[in-house]
Amino acid sequence: MSSRPSVTVIVPGFDVAEYADEALASLQAQTMPDWTAVLVDDASADATGEIFEAAAAADDRFRVVHHDRRRGLGAGRNTGLELVETPFVGFLDADDRMTPRALERLVGTVAVSGSDLAVGAYVRLRPDGDGGYAAGGVQPWVAAATDPARIGTTLDAHPAASGNIVAWSKVSRIDLWRRSGLRFPVGRLYEDQVVAQQLYTRARTFDVIPDVVVEWRERADGSSITQRKDALPVLHDYLGALTGGIEVLDAAGHADAVRARVRLILAMDVPPLVEIARTHPDDGYRRAMGAFLRALRDRAPEASASPVVSAALLW
Repeated sequence: MSSRPSVTVIVPGFDVAEYADEALASLQAQTMPDWTAVLVDDASADATGEIFEAAAAADDRFRVVHHDRRRGLGAGRNTGLELVETPFVGFLDADDRMTPRALERLVGTVAVSGSDLAVGAYVRLRPDGDGGYAAGGVQPWVAAATDPARIGTTLDAHPAASGNIVAWSKVSRIDLWRRSGLRFPVGRLYEDQVVAQQLYTRARTFDVIPDVVVEWRERADGSSITQRKDALPVLHDYLGALTGGIEVLDAAGHADAVRARVRLILAMDVPPLVEIARTHPDDGYRRAMGAFLRALRDRAPEASASPVVSAALLW
């Protein structure tokens, strides 16, 4: 084990005792052992904090921080960022799993290329019907962002990268965060979407690799954020994140990336939200969707041509 770790993995968790052992074991199984991890317990009411402490007592690569009150996922990641002393930083949510070669591949590519950021593929972990979870395949929009491998690329050369908007499929140079003053929004859901676009636009160059680096859990009890889009407050944060990400790309002058992002939102995000809105008991849900779709239509011709958007705006 190296005495000088090259990468810090920030692992925030709130009430994830059921899954945290798996997440931490996936770090310990890394083929690249010279990592350290900051485990941020966001004032959990279950045994998450105790699991983190036990891991740190057994493996000195783990460091634990406890929030005295719940502050949210973005704040947890920010807490970890303040403690990074390594050249590279990555993220892993405490209910997900990192694949064994993830750090080797992500850190390895940027260490050689000199890029500021490396982006990998990911898959969903879904309930298997027998009380466990099974990993699915790489979804088309994930593959479009990461396959084939590209070294030293940019959004102008590879606009489809903008479709990979999660925090935990990436490793970046800590200098990128420091020179850009980047931090995650606090008090909002889907807080990584805007930050991902900021990383792309502020990186001098980035690398993409087709390797699956994270298995992202869709919880059997339906408690994942991504499984609660029928709640109006969740919808507001979701639409705000989609809009904010587009605005980052637009402000940085990446017109092709804006178009790629809008096409993906129209194909993947809008149809299920429109279906929820059709029968939602709160008219505020339909009003929020209508305002979002009108803004999208005004920004992008692709939205004007979408039958789903046109039909929804007739409500």
